[in-house]
Amino acid sequence: MTATTSTAPVLLNTAAELSAYAPEGRRAVVMTMGALHEGHASLIRAARAHAGPAGQVVVTVFVNPLQFGEAADLDRYPRTLDADLAVAGAAGADVVFAPSVDEVYPGGEPQVRISAGPMGERLEGASRPGHFDGMLTVVAKLLHLTRPDTAFFGQKDAQQLALIRRMARDLNFPVEIAGVETVREPDGLALSSRNRFLDTHERRTALALSRALFAARDRLAAQTALHARAQATGATEDRAAGLNRLGEARL
Repeated sequence: MTATTSTAPVLLNTAAELSAYAPEGRRAVVMTMGALHEGHASLIRAARAHAGPAGQVVVTVFVNPLQFGEAADLDRYPRTLDADLAVAGAAGADVVFAPSVDEVYPGGEPQVRISAGPMGERLEGASRPGHFDGMLTVVAKLLHLTRPDTAFFGQKDAQQLALIRRMARDLNFPVEIAGVETVREPDGLALSSRNRFLDTHERRTALALSRALFAARDRLAAQTALHARAQATGATEDRAAGLNRLGEARL
């Protein structure tokens, strides 16, 4: 069965419902924990363009308890399903798959999980032990449940994207993992569902990172351009010297 693009996506809550809603064409999936914003919308639009009119775009909304170190963080994570349906539909989603915890983990907390390995112990993983194991476990589960041809993830979470790609390659998942460029707020802060929790001081602190990255990018670009000009100038001078030597040899 193929869904048509509309501003009112079909809401499904079980794996059986999703299985019965199989598309005629390609299926693209965007995995989220809800609280959708323009960054998620850009992923959904990319998925829509990839799937085409005969394909199907599925947006998953699932707050994964395995990714939270403390119960308080899990409890305060925003849950805005009605608003999420509107954002997903406007961006081109056909289906919103919002399973319960029991639907995703029917046997309770899983005893067997995906390990992120050494890649998951560095950078963000160093301060969030176990986070990437939980993330990869739920991504693997949702890939099995949704069975997409392509899954779209934001480049904002670069380490997460790298780990998902490595998992798909190492475990032979028959899916293409596509990265989509980061969407930023006017002041340069990457869009995130958690930005609402930042106070003024924390927001300024967060902006220092993006500003430093942009400054490094611009400096590298300037140095690369300068190096290219220097090489071009040197090549021109070498060619002129070579022609002069050739002319002298003919005299």
